[in-house]
Amino acid sequence: MILTRREFFPSAGALALTAAAGGSALAQDYPNQDIHLICGVPPGAGADVIVRYFAEKLRVLSGRTIIVENRVGANSGIATEYVARSKPDGYTLLPFAGTTVALTYHLYKNPPVDVGKALQVAATTNNGGFMLLVDAKSPYQTVAELTAAMKKKGASASYATAANPGSIMGALYKVGAGLDAVEVPYRAAGDSLNEMQTGQLDFGLHDPVFALAQQREGRMRILAVSTSERLGTFPDVPTMKESGVPMDLNLWWGVLVPAATPRPIVDKINGWFMEIVGREDTKKFLALSGADPLTRTPDEAQAMFQKAIKEWGDYARIAKLSQT
Repeated sequence: MILTRREFFPSAGALALTAAAGGSALAQDYPNQDIHLICGVPPGAGADVIVRYFAEKLRVLSGRTIIVENRVGANSGIATEYVARSKPDGYTLLPFAGTTVALTYHLYKNPPVDVGKALQVAATTNNGGFMLLVDAKSPYQTVAELTAAMKKKGASASYATAANPGSIMGALYKVGAGLDAVEVPYRAAGDSLNEMQTGQLDFGLHDPVFALAQQREGRMRILAVSTSERLGTFPDVPTMKESGVPMDLNLWWGVLVPAATPRPIVDKINGWFMEIVGREDTKKFLALSGADPLTRTPDEAQAMFQKAIKEWGDYARIAKLSQT
């Protein structure tokens, strides 16, 4: 019997139905083994604490053992590549700052993977920003006052950073305010405390965990946050944009999976994290880290990721971050 072309080649609709059916079957059976959360920082670091918090909540919801693996190195690039090359079955997740993954991609001259094509964001968890802070004894009470003083100091003005987002925030501040201040990078934010308290440095640009801890201890004063809108965790802190410096440096966290992961599994992961993030204990936990809860659908989250890849590439060029 001779088959017609129509009979031999399934229609696009039939193929789509077959794929959907296969994905649904996988989702019904998922999860049936341990789930691995890949963490790009060492045990005990701030990001590791966040990952382990979500790991415990995920253990209860999924009914499976959750294993946290710390794969450290290359500005989280090792962890990112590991997940991107893993089997797309929902058992290897990367709960990490989506903006960091986007930025790290631009720090390679020849990236090992194209993160925009190799990864998708299954869920989001929280967002936050970096902080501009001065010594508690500083005369500057607002960004406007600091900016006016830094313009007078010119190239003798200086500031501390300890991470790439701080370097980017500094570059955006200098461009937006017309400053010539010199960046002084440190290995850790705490290493800059002495120089800030003795007046050798005029201000610092650091992560919210460090900034909030220093303000609580009465050592530092937070003047502004890098996000375009005030954060719910500290509504009294103005944004850089409100302070006259255009900026929208929003650091959000997502749960990334290999791009070929079936949609039904992605949806299940999204549902888990939506439920975790919506809980009051999670909101309180995130507030301690200076973060707001953030929930998005997979499509919304992926659109955020694609936007971040472009934006953070632009930021890397503005800040003149070196490539390896």
